[in-house]
Amino acid sequence: MGVAIEEPFVSAYAITRLILTNFRNYTYLKVEADSRPVVLTGANGSGKTNLLEAISFLNPGRGLRRAKLADAANTKGSGGWAVAADVSTDDGETTLGTGLISVPGTVENKETGERRSVKIDGQNVNGSSALADYLKVSWLTPQMDRLFQEGAVGRRRFLDRLTFGFDPAHSKRMTAFEKVMRDRNRLLKEGRYDRHWLASLERSLAETGTAIAAARRETAARLNSSMEAAALGPGAGAFPKAEVSVEGLLEGWLEEMSALAVEDKYRSELEASRRQDAMAGSTTLGPHRSDLGVLHKDKGMPAGLCSTGEQKALLISIILGDARLQTGMQGQAPVLLLDEITAHLDQKRRAALFDEIEDMKTQAWMTGTDYALFSELGNRAQFLTVDNGTICRTAVS
Repeated sequence: MGVAIEEPFVSAYAITRLILTNFRNYTYLKVEADSRPVVLTGANGSGKTNLLEAISFLNPGRGLRRAKLADAANTKGSGGWAVAADVSTDDGETTLGTGLISVPGTVENKETGERRSVKIDGQNVNGSSALADYLKVSWLTPQMDRLFQEGAVGRRRFLDRLTFGFDPAHSKRMTAFEKVMRDRNRLLKEGRYDRHWLASLERSLAETGTAIAAARRETAARLNSSMEAAALGPGAGAFPKAEVSVEGLLEGWLEEMSALAVEDKYRSELEASRRQDAMAGSTTLGPHRSDLGVLHKDKGMPAGLCSTGEQKALLISIILGDARLQTGMQGQAPVLLLDEITAHLDQKRRAALFDEIEDMKTQAWMTGTDYALFSELGNRAQFLTVDNGTICRTAVS
């Protein structure tokens, strides 16, 4: 089913055409849009979040649900799926595509033969990292509402995703660090204390780990500056001021010494902890243990102690700060995916959020069950109703 939205105008990153094939509850869907915010309303379970997830796969990684590729396939299809989009910027238009294909015996998955396909303007490319050169995406989902209540893993992953938006090499560093760390853990577990081999692995961990910690610290500093400047923006006062920090061993060392000194110290600590790590079955020191700290500045209170509504507002502050920062640094606002965004927001904060989105000229895809909570956007947005795998345009009242 195709839906055309009239009066198109395009600026910054904007998805002007989105096509889903056998993705989740969609057998086939085509949506055409302009650069204004897109509001998707409908009952729970109708497929609103599925559509946002499809867009999130047009960036590197596992999407906003962190799902296995096979889990995104329509149960009535052959097991594969595809997402394609025309993305417009001030520099022109690019067609991006990704999906799950089945190639028996592939290296990626010898059991099922599943492999992710990535295309840019119809040409196959190796890996999904190239997608970030053509589209920036940031998201906020209801599952993230508990970010400050649960363990450090989710907060660290959130911070790394923000860091990746400014420093695409960050993802490669993370992948390289984790691979070398697994190799070291395996050697220690097997009792193979080859000094030269371990020293080589630990030197690599020290170099890469220090770079990861430094990139996170830089991201936190940039975000804090951006959120401080937001006090002068259209949403001033509606959302609490957030202050982010990176809490970790290497990040702490970087406050007191040079990166080269941190590398040397971390390498020495890794060597000294070999026996301890062998007994633990893991590397006990490093950036993979770091955490993201968030403070409600006006109250001087850690986010984890704030109310549910305040925590949601703090997350929105961070997401908007990140979007403003990327817009200023790269000249183009990222596409925002805001799932059930109006939950826990009063009318003042809803209005401030909509004004911020309009001010940044970002294309935000927002979902909700109640059209009325978005109605004040009026002609500033394009409204679609989602109903069990189909979409139709909603008349603005």
